[in-house]
Amino acid sequence: MKTAFAVLSLLSALAAQTPPTRTGTMGTHATPEAKTVLIRAGSLVDGTGAQPKKNQVIVIRGNRIVAVGDGASIQGPGDAQRIDLSSATVLPGLIDTHTHIFLQGEDPAEGGYDVQLLKHSGSFRAARATVAARRALEQGFTTLRDLETEGAGYGDVGIKQAIEAGYIPGPRLFVVTRAISTTGGYPLEGYAPEIVVPKGAQLIDGPVEARKAAREQLDNGADWIKVYMTHRSWVDDKGNLFSQPTLTVDELRAIVDETHGWRKKVACHAYNGIGLQRALDGGCDSIEHGLEITDAQVAQMLKQGTWYVPTLSVYYYDWGPENTDAGRRDRKRAAVHGTSFAKAFKAGVKIAFGTDAGGFSWNDPIAQEFAREVEFGMTPMQAIQSATSRAAELLEMQGKLGVIAPGAYADIIGVNNDPLRDVNALKNVTFVMKDGQVYKSLPNTLR
Repeated sequence: MKTAFAVLSLLSALAAQTPPTRTGTMGTHATPEAKTVLIRAGSLVDGTGAQPKKNQVIVIRGNRIVAVGDGASIQGPGDAQRIDLSSATVLPGLIDTHTHIFLQGEDPAEGGYDVQLLKHSGSFRAARATVAARRALEQGFTTLRDLETEGAGYGDVGIKQAIEAGYIPGPRLFVVTRAISTTGGYPLEGYAPEIVVPKGAQLIDGPVEARKAAREQLDNGADWIKVYMTHRSWVDDKGNLFSQPTLTVDELRAIVDETHGWRKKVACHAYNGIGLQRALDGGCDSIEHGLEITDAQVAQMLKQGTWYVPTLSVYYYDWGPENTDAGRRDRKRAAVHGTSFAKAFKAGVKIAFGTDAGGFSWNDPIAQEFAREVEFGMTPMQAIQSATSRAAELLEMQGKLGVIAPGAYADIIGVNNDPLRDVNALKNVTFVMKDGQVYKSLPNTLR
């Protein structure tokens, strides 16, 4: 009775408030009035790592969760909308912290990476990005950190604005705009030197240019800054994976100093070796990919609090023939990557879920990454946390995203099977709510 009284009191207080107009970073669209929704969950995995609870009710007012409790004690007002997920496992909306909505797993037969910069108009690429965003949402990923537009300029800011204004459906986006590398550090490449071709990132040389690029991107809407600390990689004559380093430590420090001054953070693409070490020494907030991380680098990540976003699955795509340079590189990448993930996880490095979706087709399941995380040491619950509360911590959205708890945004998904028994259940999301609005549901779910 106390629980029911507390919920009704909270709902009454909220009803007296003016419903918020949802614009800006966390909103999706304006709502004329805040309604009450009750979701009945057969099994609730709340994102915190706690054991699942049976027969739970989630109470939502507008775009926020206001209460969570036992189904027998929470009734809610008579005019509340009721959603029956009593036969499902209910979880927080998932978070992918490394995607590229402006990439589509480019098919070499259709021109590969280069054709999109050379022949595809900005409007065509934006239309494809719109489709990618919707596919992510329909798969249960209600938040993405999208790590650069690959030559589409500030197009991600426009897609984010369109989602927030309610023009198109899509996840919450944290965007990095153009990303930063150096001369010789990003495609397009291989064209005649007298021909000027577009590049997939903003190229700089020297700390002054580095700081200016960060300022430009932050001024034009970047939520994070992304830096490429390595470029191409290959297997050397000793059988070791070698990756070409790009920015110097001084160049990176200028970017980090400027970005931190704006109270924002820096993500560093780094495969291994010199470039990864420079990323750590220069103060990166997250290491992206981290194919091969030494024991000393793991210790440095722990000391500095550096996040690791490994993107395991994408490195199992499109291997070259076994006895070619490309094939040896691809197999070496996968071999060292799993070892590095296991080592970093065992040591306690902070790990957030990321896939590099866009590096593979958006038609493929984003949730394939969960099985790779489990393969290399995580339990299913820990893998789920990497895409919920842990990912929210990386985004500095603790308590707001990645959990089903009072005060959090109403981002909620449902799956028919138990992901704690088989994490591949997350490939088949049957219910999606983002910001209190239902985007996907089975028939007879809504009442």
